Amino acid sequence: MRLRDMALAALTTVIWGFAFVTYKFGLESFSAAQLTAMRFLVACIPVFFVPRPLAWPTIVLIGLVLFAGQFLLLMMAYARDMPAGLGSVTQQTQAVFTVALAAIFLREIPTWREGAGMAVAFFGLALIGLTVGADLKPAALGLAVAAATCWAVGNILIKRAGAVPAFSLMAWSSLVVPLPMLALSYAVDPQPSLVQATLHASWISLATALYLGLPSTLFAYGAWSFLLQRYPAPMVAPFALLSPATGIIASSLLLGETVSPLCAAGMALILAGLAVIVWPVKRS
Repeated sequence: MRLRDMALAALTTVIWGFAFVTYKFGLESFSAAQLTAMRFLVACIPVFFVPRPLAWPTIVLIGLVLFAGQFLLLMMAYARDMPAGLGSVTQQTQAVFTVALAAIFLREIPTWREGAGMAVAFFGLALIGLTVGADLKPAALGLAVAAATCWAVGNILIKRAGAVPAFSLMAWSSLVVPLPMLALSYAVDPQPSLVQATLHASWISLATALYLGLPSTLFAYGAWSFLLQRYPAPMVAPFALLSPATGIIASSLLLGETVSPLCAAGMALILAGLAVIVWPVKRS
């Protein structure tokens, strides 16, 4: 992988890491369905300026799985008191699911070096997981793992879509999400009006929706899609394992949370595992 693309992959994980900290702020004023709808109402704005990159069936499938499915399930997990740190950890199980699905459906078999690097990185991820509290509800964990599964399936759908403009793909896929989310909100939320929720939302909840819609969705997922189109999934997916580390650093900076020695060791192992995967090897 080129150095420029490694930097781009690392930047996406930094953006996502901060997003894990902001979810709770958004849920202070919006329900899970409303926050998901707000995120993608913002993210779909560029459809007025960029052409549709694929046929509607593919766009709808990617939008429903990668965006609607993943983020509704994740917001529901947070609404059921999923700890922010553990939420960032559970989502990175998508790396294993992505590599497994790519091997089955795309015949992208990881090399021994990629496998070893992922093993080291996941051991670091496990160390980080050991530092979170024990107040986790089984329903929250199940919803979070289901969200990670949607992310992995979405990764495969993007790879199968071929070389299409990543930014326009993200914008048009985002267009699929708001309507079913608003319908769900109307069906289950005590106060289903998104307009009223927006009018009474705090500034930090509104800022969260903008952050999730613009840098976290359009830019980060656009960059991620570009990398998945350019490189094998076993080379790209492990970069997402940096998200828990950046999320923990963000929590420390924004919320004053401390980083334990065990957590720091886990972050170091994640970096070491990624180095094993992406370090260039000279071939004879």
